[in-house]
Amino acid sequence: MLNLQPIEYVGKSPRQQPRKRKSQKSSGFFGGWFLLLLVIAIGFFFLRPIIPFLQSQRAQASTVNKNKAIDELQASEEFSKKLAAAALERTRKKVEYDPAYYDLPYPGGDLPSHKGVCTDLVVRSYRALGVDLQQLVHEDMSAHFRLYPQLWERKGPDRNIDHRRVPNLQRYFSRFGKVLEKSHSLDDYQIGDVVTWKLPYGGAEQAGSHIGIVVPGPGARSNEKWVVHNIGSGPEWEDKLFDYEIAGHFRFAPLRQPMTASTDNKAGAPLSTSP
Repeated sequence: MLNLQPIEYVGKSPRQQPRKRKSQKSSGFFGGWFLLLLVIAIGFFFLRPIIPFLQSQRAQASTVNKNKAIDELQASEEFSKKLAAAALERTRKKVEYDPAYYDLPYPGGDLPSHKGVCTDLVVRSYRALGVDLQQLVHEDMSAHFRLYPQLWERKGPDRNIDHRRVPNLQRYFSRFGKVLEKSHSLDDYQIGDVVTWKLPYGGAEQAGSHIGIVVPGPGARSNEKWVVHNIGSGPEWEDKLFDYEIAGHFRFAPLRQPMTASTDNKAGAPLSTSP
């Protein structure tokens, strides 16, 4: 018979691993710190370009910077800067995005203060300076309805909604304000200008249009051109002037200019109503 009993191991006896010397431990410790510092240095090198952006985001959220900008703009005698101050004031309000149709009083009619869209921000900013776009747009559309975009299958003006549509505001500003270059140069834009954009989405009736007001940037970036707009999350103060395709650029200060249709922008001249 075979003997299946285990055979005793007769090889060399295992030895304990030699202890690391103190100098070896020290070199490993310092080597780890060196690698950590190297990773931090590399991270700083590659992240350095976005540090100004992160700082601007902190500046944007600063109530101190917002108060300072509003105070400086309000102190000016220029209508355009007061309009920018009124727009920045809107960013203090919590507004739920609501494009619904409302039956409004006239003149001076408005939605509930906690509701609105991008056009409501512009209307409210002008109204803070005594300029009622609801009334102005309605009066001009009542006299020249066919000169306005025919996008909603209506047979006449509607004082409840006409001033809340970007294409109508574009037409009104083109008739009674200044139509300016749609460039990508900041030098062509002034504080208080009104800008409309073509968005990459939106229904046919809304034509994907968007509108906002040019304001200075916050804090150390006050020499830049930012915008106040409401694109869905309420009035925001953001560095987004060139984030979307610009559809229109206007300067409208009725308290400084005669309220007559511009001869440079003939009534009925084509104006893009698409976003």
